[in-house]
Amino acid sequence: MVIPMRFVLLCLLLSAAAPARAGEAEFVRIWPAWRDAESFERISEYFSGRENSSGQIVLRTAPETRAGFYFFARVKSTAPLAAARFELTVIRPDSPDPQTFSFPTALPAKEALFQLGLTGAAWPGGKKAAPVAWRLALLAGDGHLLAEQKSFLWEKPAK
Repeated sequence: MVIPMRFVLLCLLLSAAAPARAGEAEFVRIWPAWRDAESFERISEYFSGRENSSGQIVLRTAPETRAGFYFFARVKSTAPLAAARFELTVIRPDSPDPQTFSFPTALPAKEALFQLGLTGAAWPGGKKAAPVAWRLALLAGDGHLLAEQKSFLWEKPAK
């Protein structure tokens, strides 16, 4: 049976034009690094008294503490989500047991920058410590996984 070329072209065009499913998201890049409190200061803060996040969404385990170990995540989403959450699981250098931190947020329908900070008691290692391994998951409000990224040491490679 021969399939007409017009039918094949029509199917290709329709599949390319189909809208993305609501809530699809991906991590474009994740940069884990220590940040001093001073790196968040902007001149506008002196005039307004409020932290200027420079268009980034800053979420911290201890909101009153700025210094800490941060995961700078660039996230691309095809649809907005009013209720989403990041789940960051980290193996810290002071303990072999993984610890999970949850960061509730809204997810815009575009590329967005998030600073997920382990601050205060969540990061006792100071600026010289780095996580042994980590896993960052982005979940929809109903709990289904939208995106996930892990460090190299998070799991054993498949044989």
